[in-house]
Amino acid sequence: MLQKLTIQNFALIENLEVDFSEGLSTITGETGAGKSLLLGALGMILGNRADASIMTNTDKKCVIEGLFDISAYDLSTIFEEEDLDYEAETVIRRELLPSGKSRAFVNDTPVRLSSLQQLGKYLIDIHSQHQTMELTEKKYQFYILDSLADINRELSSYQRGLAQLKQAQAELTKLQESQQQFQEAYQYNKHLFTELEEAKVVADEQEGLEELLEKLSNTEEIQERLGFAIAGITTETYGAYDQLNEAKLQLQKIASISEDYQSIYNRIESVCIELDDLRITIEEQSELVESDPEKLQKTNDRLQLLYALQKKHGVDNNVALLDVFTDLEKKVSATENMEASIEGATQKVNEIEEKLTALCDSIFKKREKVVKKLTKGLEKIIGQLGMKHANFQPELTRVSEFNSFAGCNFELLFSANKGGNFGTLKKVASGGELSRIMLAVKLLLAEYIKLPTIIFDEIDTGVSGEVAQQMANLLQEMGQNQQVFSITHLPQIAAKGSSQYKVFKKNTKNTTITQLKLLSTDERIAEIAEMIGGKQLTDAAKDHAKLLLESA
Repeated sequence: MLQKLTIQNFALIENLEVDFSEGLSTITGETGAGKSLLLGALGMILGNRADASIMTNTDKKCVIEGLFDISAYDLSTIFEEEDLDYEAETVIRRELLPSGKSRAFVNDTPVRLSSLQQLGKYLIDIHSQHQTMELTEKKYQFYILDSLADINRELSSYQRGLAQLKQAQAELTKLQESQQQFQEAYQYNKHLFTELEEAKVVADEQEGLEELLEKLSNTEEIQERLGFAIAGITTETYGAYDQLNEAKLQLQKIASISEDYQSIYNRIESVCIELDDLRITIEEQSELVESDPEKLQKTNDRLQLLYALQKKHGVDNNVALLDVFTDLEKKVSATENMEASIEGATQKVNEIEEKLTALCDSIFKKREKVVKKLTKGLEKIIGQLGMKHANFQPELTRVSEFNSFAGCNFELLFSANKGGNFGTLKKVASGGELSRIMLAVKLLLAEYIKLPTIIFDEIDTGVSGEVAQQMANLLQEMGQNQQVFSITHLPQIAAKGSSQYKVFKKNTKNTTITQLKLLSTDERIAEIAEMIGGKQLTDAAKDHAKLLLESA
Protein backbone atom coordinates (compact mmCIF):
# COMPACT_ATOMS: atom_id res chain seq x y z
CA MET A 1 0.00 0.00 0.00
CA LEU A 2 0.99 3.62 -0.49
CA GLN A 3 1.89 4.91 2.98
CA LYS A 4 3.23 8.36 2.21
CA LEU A 5 3.43 10.70 -0.73
CA THR A 6 5.79 13.69 -0.86
CA ILE A 7 5.62 16.24 -3.67
CA GLN A 8 7.85 19.28 -4.14
CA ASN A 9 7.72 21.89 -6.92
CA PHE A 10 5.28 20.00 -9.15
CA ALA A 11 2.96 22.35 -11.08
CA LEU A 12 0.77 24.13 -8.48
CA ILE A 13 1.94 21.85 -5.69
CA GLU A 14 4.70 23.69 -3.86
CA ASN A 15 5.33 21.35 -0.97
CA LEU A 16 3.06 18.50 0.01
CA GLU A 17 3.52 15.59 2.39
CA VAL A 18 0.58 13.31 3.18
CA ASP A 19 0.14 9.96 4.91
CA PHE A 20 -2.37 7.37 3.73
CA SER A 21 -4.08 4.47 5.46
CA GLU A 22 -5.51 1.08 4.53
CA GLY A 23 -8.99 0.49 3.20
CA LEU A 24 -11.00 2.91 1.09
CA SER A 25 -9.82 6.52 1.01
CA THR A 26 -11.89 9.09 -0.83
CA ILE A 27 -10.55 12.28 -2.41
CA THR A 28 -12.91 15.17 -3.02
CA GLY A 29 -12.65 18.76 -4.12
CA GLU A 30 -13.99 21.21 -6.63
CA THR A 31 -13.35 20.73 -10.33
CA GLY A 32 -9.99 22.25 -11.20
CA ALA A 33 -8.72 22.14 -7.62
CA GLY A 34 -5.85 19.89 -8.63
CA LYS A 35 -6.94 16.28 -8.27
CA SER A 36 -5.39 15.51 -11.64
CA LEU A 37 -2.08 16.86 -10.33
CA LEU A 38 -2.01 14.11 -7.72
CA LEU A 39 -2.48 11.50 -10.42
CA GLY A 40 0.20 13.18 -12.51
CA ALA A 41 2.62 13.09 -9.60
CA LEU A 42 1.85 9.42 -8.95
CA GLY A 43 2.33 8.74 -12.65
CA MET A 44 5.80 10.24 -12.38
CA ILE A 45 6.93 7.75 -9.74
CA LEU A 46 5.36 4.96 -11.78
CA GLY A 47 7.61 5.81 -14.71
CA ASN A 48 5.67 8.30 -16.82
CA ARG A 49 7.73 10.76 -18.80
CA ALA A 50 7.86 14.43 -17.87
CA ASP A 51 9.62 17.65 -18.79
CA ALA A 52 10.73 20.83 -17.06
CA SER A 53 7.48 22.62 -17.91
CA ILE A 54 5.79 20.98 -14.91
CA MET A 55 8.02 22.91 -12.48
CA THR A 56 6.67 26.19 -11.13
CA ASN A 57 10.02 27.27 -9.77
CA THR A 58 12.54 26.55 -12.52
CA ASP A 59 15.45 27.24 -10.18
CA LYS A 60 14.63 24.24 -8.00
CA LYS A 61 14.31 20.58 -8.83
CA CYS A 62 11.01 18.73 -8.71
CA VAL A 63 10.96 15.79 -6.29
CA ILE A 64 8.19 13.21 -5.96
CA GLU A 65 8.59 10.38 -3.48
CA GLY A 66 6.33 7.50 -2.51
CA LEU A 67 6.72 5.13 0.42
CA PHE A 68 5.13 1.72 -0.22
CA ASP A 69 4.51 -1.08 2.23
CA ILE A 70 4.67 -4.21 0.09
CA SER A 71 5.41 -6.75 2.82
CA ALA A 72 2.07 -8.51 2.28
CA TYR A 73 2.67 -8.96 -1.45
CA ASP A 74 5.02 -11.39 -3.14
CA LEU A 75 6.97 -8.87 -5.21
CA SER A 76 10.52 -9.98 -4.42
CA THR A 77 10.81 -11.84 -7.73
CA ILE A 78 9.91 -8.65 -9.61
CA PHE A 79 12.75 -6.85 -7.82
CA GLU A 80 15.11 -9.70 -8.74
CA GLU A 81 14.07 -9.57 -12.39
CA GLU A 82 14.77 -5.83 -12.51
CA ASP A 83 17.98 -6.20 -10.46
CA LEU A 84 16.65 -4.04 -7.62
CA ASP A 85 17.17 -4.24 -3.87
CA TYR A 86 14.00 -5.53 -2.25
CA GLU A 87 12.73 -3.80 0.89
CA ALA A 88 9.44 -4.48 2.65
CA GLU A 89 9.04 -0.71 2.85
CA THR A 90 10.15 0.48 -0.57
CA VAL A 91 10.83 4.11 -1.41
CA ILE A 92 10.47 5.29 -5.01
CA ARG A 93 11.78 8.75 -5.81
CA ARG A 94 11.66 10.70 -9.01
CA GLU A 95 13.63 13.88 -9.55
CA LEU A 96 13.38 16.35 -12.40
CA LEU A 97 16.22 18.86 -12.59
CA PRO A 98 15.84 22.42 -13.91
CA SER A 99 17.86 21.31 -16.94
CA GLY A 100 15.07 18.89 -17.80
CA LYS A 101 17.12 15.82 -16.90
CA SER A 102 15.12 13.15 -15.09
CA ARG A 103 16.40 10.69 -12.48
CA ALA A 104 14.68 7.76 -10.78
CA PHE A 105 15.58 5.86 -7.60
CA VAL A 106 14.28 2.72 -5.92
CA ASN A 107 15.45 2.44 -2.32
CA ASP A 108 18.08 5.11 -3.12
CA THR A 109 19.48 3.08 -6.00
CA PRO A 110 19.40 4.78 -9.43
CA VAL A 111 17.23 2.87 -11.90
CA ARG A 112 16.25 3.08 -15.56
CA LEU A 113 12.81 4.44 -16.38
CA SER A 114 11.88 1.10 -17.94
CA SER A 115 12.56 -0.66 -14.61
CA LEU A 116 10.40 1.89 -12.81
CA GLN A 117 7.59 1.33 -15.29
CA GLN A 118 7.81 -2.43 -14.88
CA LEU A 119 7.77 -2.21 -11.08
CA GLY A 120 4.96 0.35 -11.13
CA LYS A 121 2.62 -2.17 -12.77
CA TYR A 122 2.70 -4.19 -9.56
CA LEU A 123 2.27 -1.29 -7.14
CA ILE A 124 -0.61 0.90 -8.30
CA ASP A 125 -3.43 0.53 -10.80
CA ILE A 126 -4.69 3.98 -11.74
CA HIS A 127 -8.11 3.71 -13.33
CA SER A 128 -9.07 6.80 -15.30
CA GLN A 129 -11.89 7.65 -17.66
CA HIS A 130 -9.47 6.94 -20.48
CA GLN A 131 -9.04 3.39 -19.18
CA THR A 132 -12.82 2.96 -19.23
CA MET A 133 -12.60 3.22 -23.02
CA GLU A 134 -9.97 0.48 -22.99
CA LEU A 135 -12.81 -1.80 -21.91
CA THR A 136 -14.09 -1.67 -25.49
CA GLU A 137 -10.77 -2.87 -26.92
CA LYS A 138 -10.07 -6.51 -27.71
CA LYS A 139 -6.69 -6.46 -25.95
CA TYR A 140 -8.21 -5.40 -22.62
CA GLN A 141 -11.06 -7.89 -22.91
CA PHE A 142 -8.49 -10.66 -23.36
CA TYR A 143 -6.64 -9.29 -20.33
CA ILE A 144 -9.79 -9.68 -18.23
CA LEU A 145 -10.44 -13.21 -19.49
CA ASP A 146 -6.83 -14.31 -19.04
CA SER A 147 -6.64 -12.90 -15.52
CA LEU A 148 -9.46 -15.22 -14.51
CA ALA A 149 -7.97 -18.14 -16.41
CA ASP A 150 -4.61 -17.61 -14.66
CA ILE A 151 -2.58 -18.40 -17.79
CA ASN A 152 0.19 -15.82 -17.57
CA ARG A 153 2.82 -18.56 -17.67
CA GLU A 154 1.28 -20.15 -20.77
CA LEU A 155 0.93 -16.77 -22.47
CA SER A 156 4.56 -15.93 -21.78
CA SER A 157 5.56 -19.29 -23.21
CA TYR A 158 3.40 -18.61 -26.26
CA GLN A 159 4.98 -15.20 -26.83
CA ARG A 160 8.44 -16.74 -26.64
CA GLY A 161 7.39 -19.47 -29.05
CA LEU A 162 5.81 -16.92 -31.39
CA ALA A 163 9.07 -14.95 -31.43
CA GLN A 164 10.97 -18.16 -32.20
CA LEU A 165 8.52 -18.97 -34.99
CA LYS A 166 8.90 -15.54 -36.59
CA GLN A 167 12.68 -15.88 -36.43
CA ALA A 168 12.57 -19.40 -37.90
CA GLN A 169 10.22 -18.26 -40.67
CA ALA A 170 12.50 -15.32 -41.44
CA GLU A 171 15.49 -17.67 -41.67
CA LEU A 172 13.55 -20.01 -43.97
CA THR A 173 12.51 -17.12 -46.21
CA LYS A 174 16.09 -15.88 -46.32
CA LEU A 175 17.32 -19.35 -47.33
CA GLN A 176 14.66 -19.63 -50.03
CA GLU A 177 15.54 -16.21 -51.43
CA SER A 178 19.24 -17.04 -51.26
CA GLN A 179 18.61 -20.33 -53.06
CA GLN A 180 16.99 -18.49 -55.92
CA GLN A 181 19.83 -15.99 -56.11
CA PHE A 182 22.52 -18.65 -55.76
CA GLN A 183 20.84 -20.92 -58.29
CA GLU A 184 21.08 -18.22 -60.92
CA ALA A 185 24.83 -17.89 -60.36
CA TYR A 186 25.45 -21.55 -59.57
CA GLN A 187 26.41 -22.79 -63.04
CA TYR A 188 28.86 -19.94 -63.57
CA ASN A 189 30.38 -20.34 -60.10
CA LYS A 190 30.57 -24.10 -60.60
CA HIS A 191 32.46 -23.60 -63.89
CA LEU A 192 34.92 -21.20 -62.26
CA PHE A 193 35.38 -23.50 -59.28
CA THR A 194 35.97 -26.57 -61.47
CA GLU A 195 38.43 -24.64 -63.61
CA LEU A 196 40.48 -23.67 -60.55
CA GLU A 197 40.11 -27.11 -58.99
CA GLU A 198 41.51 -28.77 -62.14
CA ALA A 199 44.33 -26.23 -62.28
CA LYS A 200 45.57 -27.47 -58.89
CA VAL A 201 47.07 -24.11 -58.01
CA VAL A 202 49.94 -24.14 -55.47
CA ALA A 203 50.69 -21.01 -53.47
CA ASP A 204 54.48 -20.76 -54.15
CA GLU A 205 54.47 -22.46 -57.54
CA GLN A 206 54.68 -19.42 -59.78
CA GLU A 207 58.14 -18.20 -58.76
CA GLY A 208 59.74 -21.61 -59.38
CA LEU A 209 58.10 -21.96 -62.76
CA GLU A 210 59.20 -18.51 -63.84
CA GLU A 211 62.82 -19.33 -62.88
CA LEU A 212 62.68 -22.68 -64.66
CA LEU A 213 61.25 -21.07 -67.79
CA GLU A 214 64.07 -18.54 -67.79
CA LYS A 215 66.67 -21.36 -67.62
CA LEU A 216 65.03 -23.48 -70.30
CA SER A 217 64.68 -20.49 -72.60
CA ASN A 218 68.42 -19.66 -72.38
CA THR A 219 70.10 -23.11 -72.43
CA GLU A 220 72.79 -22.38 -75.04
CA GLU A 221 73.88 -19.10 -73.48
CA ILE A 222 74.00 -20.64 -70.01
CA GLN A 223 76.15 -23.56 -71.22
CA GLU A 224 78.47 -21.17 -73.06
CA ARG A 225 78.92 -18.85 -70.08
CA LEU A 226 79.45 -21.71 -67.66
CA GLY A 227 82.05 -23.18 -70.06
CA PHE A 228 83.94 -19.89 -70.17
CA ALA A 229 83.84 -19.78 -66.38
CA ILE A 230 85.28 -23.31 -66.09
CA ALA A 231 87.98 -22.56 -68.65
CA GLY A 232 88.91 -19.39 -66.80
CA ILE A 233 89.56 -21.45 -63.74
CA THR A 234 91.12 -24.64 -65.17
CA THR A 235 93.02 -23.74 -68.40
CA GLU A 236 96.67 -24.73 -68.01
CA THR A 237 99.16 -21.93 -67.46
CA TYR A 238 96.56 -19.19 -67.86
CA GLY A 239 93.83 -20.61 -65.63
CA ALA A 240 93.16 -18.94 -62.33
CA TYR A 241 93.66 -22.20 -60.48
CA ASP A 242 97.18 -22.85 -61.89
CA GLN A 243 98.27 -19.29 -61.24
CA LEU A 244 97.01 -19.38 -57.65
CA ASN A 245 98.82 -22.72 -57.14
CA GLU A 246 102.04 -21.17 -58.39
CA ALA A 247 101.63 -18.25 -56.01
CA LYS A 248 100.94 -20.69 -53.18
CA LEU A 249 104.18 -22.62 -53.93
CA GLN A 250 106.23 -19.44 -53.84
CA LEU A 251 104.73 -18.31 -50.54
CA GLN A 252 105.23 -21.77 -49.02
CA LYS A 253 109.01 -21.32 -49.36
CA ILE A 254 109.02 -18.19 -47.16
CA ALA A 255 106.14 -18.99 -44.82
CA SER A 256 108.48 -20.22 -42.10
CA ILE A 257 110.42 -16.96 -42.04
CA SER A 258 107.61 -14.84 -40.62
CA GLU A 259 104.12 -15.24 -39.19
CA ASP A 260 102.95 -12.56 -41.62
CA TYR A 261 104.09 -14.68 -44.60
CA GLN A 262 102.53 -17.75 -43.03
CA SER A 263 99.21 -15.89 -42.70
CA ILE A 264 99.32 -14.85 -46.36
CA TYR A 265 100.10 -18.44 -47.35
CA ASN A 266 97.16 -19.77 -45.29
CA ARG A 267 94.80 -17.31 -46.91
CA ILE A 268 95.84 -18.12 -50.48
CA GLU A 269 95.58 -21.82 -49.66
CA SER A 270 91.97 -21.20 -48.56
CA VAL A 271 91.29 -19.35 -51.81
CA CYS A 272 92.66 -22.30 -53.78
CA ILE A 273 90.37 -24.70 -51.92
CA GLU A 274 87.34 -22.41 -52.44
CA LEU A 275 88.21 -21.94 -56.14
CA ASP A 276 88.42 -25.68 -56.66
CA ASP A 277 85.06 -26.15 -54.93
CA LEU A 278 83.61 -23.38 -57.13
CA ARG A 279 84.94 -25.19 -60.23
CA ILE A 280 83.21 -28.41 -59.20
CA THR A 281 79.91 -26.56 -58.64
CA ILE A 282 80.06 -24.83 -62.03
CA GLU A 283 80.83 -28.12 -63.75
CA GLU A 284 77.86 -29.76 -62.02
CA GLN A 285 75.55 -26.91 -63.12
CA SER A 286 76.93 -27.21 -66.65
CA GLU A 287 76.11 -30.92 -66.72
CA LEU A 288 72.54 -30.17 -65.57
CA VAL A 289 71.91 -27.71 -68.37
CA GLU A 290 70.35 -29.43 -71.31
CA SER A 291 67.98 -28.41 -74.04
CA ASP A 292 64.45 -29.82 -73.40
CA PRO A 293 61.88 -28.28 -75.75
CA GLU A 294 59.05 -30.41 -74.35
CA LYS A 295 59.71 -29.35 -70.76
CA LEU A 296 60.06 -25.78 -71.92
CA GLN A 297 56.65 -25.95 -73.58
CA LYS A 298 54.98 -27.51 -70.55
CA THR A 299 56.48 -24.91 -68.20
CA ASN A 300 55.41 -22.10 -70.47
CA ASP A 301 51.91 -23.55 -70.82
CA ARG A 302 51.57 -23.89 -67.06
CA LEU A 303 52.60 -20.29 -66.46
CA GLN A 304 50.29 -19.01 -69.18
CA LEU A 305 47.41 -20.89 -67.51
CA LEU A 306 48.21 -19.31 -64.14
CA TYR A 307 48.54 -15.85 -65.71
CA ALA A 308 45.21 -16.30 -67.50
CA LEU A 309 43.43 -17.41 -64.31
CA GLN A 310 44.90 -14.53 -62.33
CA LYS A 311 43.81 -12.05 -64.98
CA LYS A 312 40.35 -13.62 -65.14
CA HIS A 313 39.81 -13.23 -61.42
CA GLY A 314 41.53 -9.86 -61.10
CA VAL A 315 44.44 -10.98 -58.89
CA ASP A 316 48.20 -10.98 -59.37
CA ASN A 317 49.45 -14.04 -57.49
CA ASN A 318 48.57 -17.61 -56.63
CA VAL A 319 47.81 -16.88 -52.96
CA ALA A 320 45.02 -14.51 -53.99
CA LEU A 321 43.90 -17.04 -56.60
CA LEU A 322 43.56 -19.67 -53.88
CA ASP A 323 41.40 -17.22 -51.87
CA VAL A 324 39.12 -16.93 -54.90
CA PHE A 325 39.02 -20.72 -55.10
CA THR A 326 38.01 -20.98 -51.41
CA ASP A 327 35.26 -18.38 -51.87
CA LEU A 328 33.90 -20.17 -54.94
CA GLU A 329 34.00 -23.45 -53.05
CA LYS A 330 31.83 -21.94 -50.31
CA LYS A 331 29.34 -20.53 -52.82
CA VAL A 332 29.08 -23.79 -54.73
CA SER A 333 28.82 -25.79 -51.51
CA ALA A 334 26.20 -23.41 -50.11
CA THR A 335 24.08 -23.83 -53.23
CA GLU A 336 24.49 -27.59 -53.28
CA ASN A 337 23.67 -27.80 -49.56
CA MET A 338 20.85 -25.25 -49.76
CA GLU A 339 18.18 -27.87 -50.28
CA ALA A 340 19.22 -29.65 -47.10
CA SER A 341 19.35 -26.33 -45.22
CA ILE A 342 15.87 -25.40 -46.44
CA GLU A 343 14.58 -28.81 -45.47
CA GLY A 344 16.05 -28.39 -41.98
CA ALA A 345 14.66 -24.86 -41.63
CA THR A 346 11.23 -26.04 -42.80
CA GLN A 347 11.29 -28.85 -40.27
CA LYS A 348 12.20 -26.36 -37.53
CA VAL A 349 9.26 -24.12 -38.49
CA ASN A 350 6.92 -27.13 -38.48
CA GLU A 351 8.13 -28.28 -35.06
CA ILE A 352 7.60 -24.82 -33.54
CA GLU A 353 4.15 -24.59 -35.14
CA GLU A 354 3.20 -27.97 -33.67
CA LYS A 355 4.25 -26.86 -30.19
CA LEU A 356 2.42 -23.55 -30.56
CA THR A 357 -0.70 -25.30 -31.81
CA ALA A 358 -0.72 -27.57 -28.75
CA LEU A 359 -0.15 -24.55 -26.50
CA CYS A 360 -2.95 -22.59 -28.20
CA ASP A 361 -5.29 -25.54 -27.72
CA SER A 362 -4.45 -25.66 -24.02
CA ILE A 363 -4.90 -21.89 -23.63
CA PHE A 364 -8.23 -22.00 -25.45
CA LYS A 365 -9.54 -24.74 -23.15
CA LYS A 366 -8.54 -22.79 -20.03
CA ARG A 367 -10.15 -19.63 -21.39
CA GLU A 368 -13.27 -21.57 -22.30
CA LYS A 369 -13.59 -22.81 -18.73
CA VAL A 370 -13.76 -19.30 -17.24
CA VAL A 371 -15.88 -17.53 -19.87
CA LYS A 372 -19.12 -18.26 -18.03
CA LYS A 373 -17.54 -17.36 -14.71
CA LEU A 374 -16.54 -14.00 -16.20
CA THR A 375 -19.96 -13.14 -17.59
CA LYS A 376 -21.87 -14.37 -14.55
CA GLY A 377 -19.57 -12.45 -12.23
CA LEU A 378 -19.95 -9.24 -14.23
CA GLU A 379 -23.73 -9.61 -14.50
CA LYS A 380 -24.01 -10.11 -10.75
CA ILE A 381 -22.03 -6.97 -9.93
CA ILE A 382 -23.64 -4.69 -12.53
CA GLY A 383 -27.01 -5.98 -11.32
CA GLN A 384 -26.15 -4.49 -7.94
CA LEU A 385 -25.29 -1.27 -9.77
CA GLY A 386 -28.78 -0.89 -11.19
CA MET A 387 -28.33 -2.82 -14.44
CA LYS A 388 -30.50 -5.79 -13.46
CA HIS A 389 -31.46 -6.77 -16.98
CA ALA A 390 -28.04 -6.32 -18.54
CA ASN A 391 -26.40 -9.41 -20.03
CA PHE A 392 -23.11 -10.36 -21.60
CA GLN A 393 -22.66 -12.72 -24.51
CA PRO A 394 -19.05 -13.87 -24.87
CA GLU A 395 -17.84 -15.07 -28.24
CA LEU A 396 -14.64 -17.07 -27.87
CA THR A 397 -13.40 -18.87 -30.97
CA ARG A 398 -10.28 -20.78 -31.93
CA VAL A 399 -8.58 -19.47 -35.06
CA SER A 400 -5.94 -21.17 -37.18
CA GLU A 401 -3.40 -18.36 -37.36
CA PHE A 402 -0.93 -17.65 -34.61
CA ASN A 403 -2.17 -14.18 -33.74
CA SER A 404 -1.17 -11.99 -30.80
CA PHE A 405 -3.93 -13.61 -28.70
CA ALA A 406 -2.61 -17.18 -28.83
CA GLY A 407 -4.75 -18.40 -31.69
CA CYS A 408 -8.04 -17.11 -30.31
CA ASN A 409 -10.59 -14.45 -31.04
CA PHE A 410 -12.74 -13.00 -28.26
CA GLU A 411 -15.53 -10.46 -28.23
CA LEU A 412 -17.53 -9.52 -25.15
CA LEU A 413 -20.95 -8.55 -26.50
CA PHE A 414 -23.37 -6.62 -24.32
CA SER A 415 -27.07 -5.91 -24.02
CA ALA A 416 -28.26 -3.37 -21.44
CA ASN A 417 -31.95 -4.28 -21.61
CA LYS A 418 -34.02 -7.40 -21.29
CA GLY A 419 -34.57 -8.92 -24.71
CA GLY A 420 -32.31 -6.36 -26.34
CA ASN A 421 -29.92 -7.05 -29.16
CA PHE A 422 -26.32 -7.81 -28.30
CA GLY A 423 -23.59 -5.61 -29.67
CA THR A 424 -20.03 -4.56 -28.99
CA LEU A 425 -19.44 -2.43 -25.90
CA LYS A 426 -18.14 0.38 -28.09
CA LYS A 427 -21.42 0.56 -29.99
CA VAL A 428 -24.15 -0.20 -27.45
CA ALA A 429 -22.87 0.84 -23.98
CA SER A 430 -23.27 4.41 -22.74
CA GLY A 431 -20.61 6.26 -20.75
CA GLY A 432 -22.41 5.59 -17.45
CA GLU A 433 -22.82 1.91 -18.32
CA LEU A 434 -19.15 1.60 -19.24
CA SER A 435 -18.16 3.14 -15.90
CA ARG A 436 -20.25 0.60 -14.01
CA ILE A 437 -19.00 -2.29 -16.13
CA MET A 438 -15.41 -1.19 -15.54
CA LEU A 439 -16.00 -1.06 -11.79
CA ALA A 440 -17.46 -4.55 -12.00
CA VAL A 441 -14.36 -5.67 -13.91
CA LYS A 442 -12.04 -4.18 -11.29
CA LEU A 443 -13.98 -5.76 -8.47
CA LEU A 444 -13.90 -9.13 -10.20
CA LEU A 445 -10.21 -8.89 -11.06
CA ALA A 446 -9.37 -7.95 -7.48
CA GLU A 447 -10.13 -11.55 -6.55
CA TYR A 448 -7.47 -12.80 -8.97
CA ILE A 449 -4.86 -10.02 -9.23
CA LYS A 450 -3.56 -8.77 -5.92
CA LEU A 451 -2.36 -5.20 -6.29
CA PRO A 452 -1.27 -3.18 -3.24
CA THR A 453 -3.20 -0.09 -4.38
CA ILE A 454 -5.92 0.79 -6.86
CA ILE A 455 -7.05 4.33 -7.66
CA PHE A 456 -10.40 5.14 -9.29
CA ASP A 457 -10.49 8.51 -10.98
CA GLU A 458 -14.18 9.50 -11.11
CA ILE A 459 -15.45 5.96 -11.67
CA ASP A 460 -18.86 7.39 -10.68
CA THR A 461 -19.24 9.38 -13.90
CA GLY A 462 -22.82 9.18 -15.12
CA VAL A 463 -24.34 7.56 -12.01
CA SER A 464 -26.43 8.86 -9.12
CA GLY A 465 -29.07 7.90 -6.59
CA GLU A 466 -29.35 4.26 -5.57
CA VAL A 467 -26.73 3.22 -8.14
CA ALA A 468 -24.26 5.62 -6.55
CA GLN A 469 -25.01 4.09 -3.17
CA GLN A 470 -24.47 0.57 -4.45
CA MET A 471 -21.23 1.68 -6.12
CA ALA A 472 -20.10 3.16 -2.81
CA ASN A 473 -20.88 -0.12 -1.03
CA LEU A 474 -18.87 -2.10 -3.57
CA LEU A 475 -15.89 0.23 -3.29
CA GLN A 476 -16.02 -0.07 0.48
CA GLU A 477 -16.18 -3.84 0.19
CA MET A 478 -13.20 -3.80 -2.15
CA GLY A 479 -11.29 -1.68 0.36
CA GLN A 480 -11.54 -4.45 2.94
CA ASN A 481 -9.02 -6.50 0.94
CA GLN A 482 -6.70 -3.83 -0.46
CA GLN A 483 -5.94 -0.14 -0.41
CA VAL A 484 -8.43 1.75 -2.61
CA PHE A 485 -8.59 5.42 -3.51
CA SER A 486 -11.63 6.97 -5.13
CA ILE A 487 -11.56 10.47 -6.57
CA THR A 488 -15.25 11.31 -6.51
CA HIS A 489 -17.93 13.96 -6.79
CA LEU A 490 -20.59 11.80 -5.14
CA PRO A 491 -21.37 12.26 -1.43
CA GLN A 492 -22.42 8.59 -1.12
CA ILE A 493 -18.95 7.42 -2.14
CA ALA A 494 -17.11 10.16 -0.22
CA ALA A 495 -18.84 9.08 2.98
CA LYS A 496 -17.82 5.43 2.61
CA GLY A 497 -14.14 6.16 2.90
CA SER A 498 -12.38 5.21 6.09
CA SER A 499 -10.42 8.40 5.39
CA GLN A 500 -11.34 11.44 3.32
CA TYR A 501 -8.95 13.93 1.74
CA LYS A 502 -9.79 17.26 0.21
CA VAL A 503 -7.90 18.83 -2.66
CA PHE A 504 -8.17 22.61 -2.73
CA LYS A 505 -6.42 25.69 -4.04
CA LYS A 506 -4.99 28.31 -1.75
CA ASN A 507 -4.14 31.82 -2.84
CA THR A 508 -1.01 33.32 -1.33
CA LYS A 509 0.39 36.79 -1.81
CA ASN A 510 2.14 36.02 -5.09
CA THR A 511 0.76 32.71 -6.34
CA THR A 512 -1.85 29.98 -6.15
CA ILE A 513 -0.95 26.58 -4.76
CA THR A 514 -2.74 23.22 -4.55
CA GLN A 515 -2.95 21.42 -1.23
CA LEU A 516 -4.29 18.11 0.03
CA LYS A 517 -5.73 17.79 3.50
CA LEU A 518 -6.91 14.87 5.61
CA LEU A 519 -10.35 15.88 6.92
CA SER A 520 -11.53 15.55 10.50
CA THR A 521 -15.04 14.28 11.21
CA ASP A 522 -16.51 17.82 11.40
CA GLU A 523 -14.65 18.79 8.22
CA ARG A 524 -16.00 15.71 6.48
CA ILE A 525 -19.54 16.64 7.47
CA ALA A 526 -19.06 20.10 6.03
CA GLU A 527 -17.43 18.81 2.83
CA ILE A 528 -20.08 16.16 2.18
CA ALA A 529 -22.87 18.62 3.00
CA GLU A 530 -21.37 20.99 0.41
CA MET A 531 -21.31 18.15 -2.13
CA ILE A 532 -25.02 17.58 -1.39
CA GLY A 533 -26.38 21.12 -1.23
CA GLY A 534 -23.73 23.48 -2.56
CA LYS A 535 -21.79 26.30 -0.89
CA GLN A 536 -24.72 27.42 1.28
CA LEU A 537 -24.58 24.81 4.03
CA THR A 538 -28.06 24.01 5.33
CA ASP A 539 -28.95 22.01 8.38
CA ALA A 540 -30.68 19.48 6.14
CA ALA A 541 -27.51 19.00 4.12
CA LYS A 542 -25.44 18.61 7.29
CA ASP A 543 -27.91 16.11 8.71
CA HIS A 544 -27.83 14.17 5.50
CA ALA A 545 -24.03 14.21 5.54
CA LYS A 546 -23.99 12.94 9.14
CA LEU A 547 -26.41 10.18 8.20
CA LEU A 548 -24.21 9.09 5.31
CA LEU A 549 -21.14 9.00 7.54
CA GLU A 550 -22.93 7.13 10.29
CA SER A 551 -24.27 4.54 7.85
CA ALA A 552 -20.78 3.99 6.48
